[in-house]
Amino acid sequence: MQSMKTTLSFAIYALSAATVVSAAAQDKIVKIATVSPLSGPQASLGEMIKLGAQIAIESQQPAFAGLGLKIEILPQDDQASPDVGVAVAKRLVNDKDVLGVVGHLNSGVAIPASEVYKDHNLVMVSPANTNPKITDRQYLCVNRVCGRDDVQGPVGAEFAVGDLKAKNIFVINDKTAYGQGVAEAFRKKAEEMGAKIAVFIGTEERANFQPIILQMKVHKPDLIYFGGIYDQGGVLIKQIREKGITATFLGPDALDSSEFVHIAQEASKGVYYTTVAGPVEKYPAAAEFAKRFQERFGKKPESYALYSHDAAGVILEALRAFVKTNNGKIPSREELCHAVRAVAYEGITGTIEFNSKGDRQKSAYHVMLIKEGAYPGTVIKTITAAPPGN
Repeated sequence: MQSMKTTLSFAIYALSAATVVSAAAQDKIVKIATVSPLSGPQASLGEMIKLGAQIAIESQQPAFAGLGLKIEILPQDDQASPDVGVAVAKRLVNDKDVLGVVGHLNSGVAIPASEVYKDHNLVMVSPANTNPKITDRQYLCVNRVCGRDDVQGPVGAEFAVGDLKAKNIFVINDKTAYGQGVAEAFRKKAEEMGAKIAVFIGTEERANFQPIILQMKVHKPDLIYFGGIYDQGGVLIKQIREKGITATFLGPDALDSSEFVHIAQEASKGVYYTTVAGPVEKYPAAAEFAKRFQERFGKKPESYALYSHDAAGVILEALRAFVKTNNGKIPSREELCHAVRAVAYEGITGTIEFNSKGDRQKSAYHVMLIKEGAYPGTVIKTITAAPPGN
């Protein structure tokens, strides 16, 4: 009887110990969230943000397991909506295991969502947000690995006026923080270079651009600049060409998607775009990543996949360094904000170091041409530049 009691007591003790160990293991979970549109018309770009980060996280899980940490990815769909993005941000900051965010796609979503991250010291590293306001607020927790629209817009203008010799330009934007911001930066530089901006107009229209096309027929531009995203831009250029307008079409990095070609079809031929996310072949270190991406997901990486991989890599590098130098201690959110801002990371897209605002010290801007109506475009030129005031 005593033996049975002893055995029972031991079993209860063992079960309790296992529960304690299990709870301790749970305390070692660290989640890295990705936030981007995973549904709706912009899901093509948003998915690349999720998948690029997923490759980075999965590849480093064994190394973190050796440090006693279980790293998990937590994909979130912000639907390209500011309201949804803020709701997602509020949900993330209330999950104690979430220590970092890779996202967003849309600057108009990232700006209000990052106010939530800032209030809770949750570090965000963006692979795609180019609006200057993202980092100009100088929040410790907000960083980006891509360039800025107040550089991308002028790069486009210098190409349009300097290389293409455009003199009479029609500028359209989608009325978002991103589209309007990059269009305004383009307009300012183009005017400084002596070009005439015949029309500067914003529209939320997505199906019928005939009233705007009628204005184009009146003003006869030699170049049309569109500040917006591929789902709107693809329909726009298709209707422009259907109406016989042959002006050169140029846009920013949100046209950098195979879906733009799918929507525009033959009308995509001859379109130029600038992008802060260069094609895979521009980066020697990207070959292995592209191979793993293809094997894992059955498709080629596009647009922001490389930059999302590096955005996740920055967070993971800062986390790893902190844990190793602090005897296995997991950083608080605020400690990780400081660690990320101070990181020096050799990513697929090159060296990543941040200035005091959270901008990358040097970013690449590529001018692309869709020659044969097929994605991706061909690199025409690449400019490497520091952020303004760096």
